[in-house]
Amino acid sequence: MKASENFKTAIENYLNQTALADAVFAQDFAKESKNLEGCCNYIFGEVKKTGLCAFDNQEIFDMAVRYYSDESIGQPQPVNCKVVVKESAVADLFTSVPEVPQTTTVVKTAVTAPKPESKTLTLFDL
Repeated sequence: MKASENFKTAIENYLNQTALADAVFAQDFAKESKNLEGCCNYIFGEVKKTGLCAFDNQEIFDMAVRYYSDESIGQPQPVNCKVVVKESAVADLFTSVPEVPQTTTVVKTAVTAPKPESKTLTLFDL
């Protein structure tokens, strides 16, 4: 299966940005033995192995980086599948997009239940 142009563009843009920021990855990205079509086929194969049908963008981008960085990955076989790329929502005047924090902090606290009193209520206590 051939990847859609939106999918290829999203992967290629991410890889180009990563190569600009990381000199070591830039060398891996420039290898002539690796190409975008092979990268897409590798991603499709890895997704098929999991048996899942939805992935976070970063999971897919990590697979693309692994394809270029891992020497043991050759030219993957094409996989018959369908790819859906979710487009970013366009903001309008009536809806506001909530800001997403860059980091998420999880705070765990211990909650203790209050001890029940041994006093028994009667009809007159109510």
